[in-house]
Amino acid sequence: MNLMTVFQQGDAVLIAVFMILILMSVLTWYLIIVRGVQTLRLRRANRDAESALWGAADWRQAETSLQHSQGQFANLARAGLAALKQYQSQAGRALGQACGIDEFLTRAIRKVLSQEMARQEAGLTVLASIGSTAPFVGLFGTVWGIYHALVNIGQAGQMSIGAVAGPIGEALVATAAGLAAAIPAVLAYNALTRAQRVMSQELDYFAHDLHAQLLTQSGESHGVR
Repeated sequence: MNLMTVFQQGDAVLIAVFMILILMSVLTWYLIIVRGVQTLRLRRANRDAESALWGAADWRQAETSLQHSQGQFANLARAGLAALKQYQSQAGRALGQACGIDEFLTRAIRKVLSQEMARQEAGLTVLASIGSTAPFVGLFGTVWGIYHALVNIGQAGQMSIGAVAGPIGEALVATAAGLAAAIPAVLAYNALTRAQRVMSQELDYFAHDLHAQLLTQSGESHGVR
């Protein structure tokens, strides 16, 4: 069936339903492509940053190698190194006496860790909303189309297959359009949620290792001052 007939013969409500479903579908595929590419780039950047960090001879070399990296691991490492420098520069003053180096590094790394995890959730709420509401939007379009067809039959005073087949068929397409928008959104949400969970675990492990290494090096003057 030609979907253009829906826009040519359908009323304003049915056309609005299809426009909403088309917008949902476009937004879903946009998020799938953008978040998929971002996830692949982040994982690659994290691997490179981890290799550069643990392969460096000292913290100064590590900081230099991570200077232009945009990965999550690099952001955590830069935040940890900046916190260590700040703590050491304030040693003996109010800041240095307020808490120990362990707590200071933990707070700095945890803050960036929370920010990175929050960025991973971008778009997931939209996908979840589309996946849960698109079928009902399509169902509403179907019900409205059938109601509109029945009203026309009542006004005509007679019923024939030819009179109802077209309007009802167009209305039923709304259900299919709702499912076409919802199914990719649900699948993408599940896939991205799993990827986010794996990356969050990797971030947590890296943050723990980074914290331990910074604590070990906190008493050394080379490479961090």
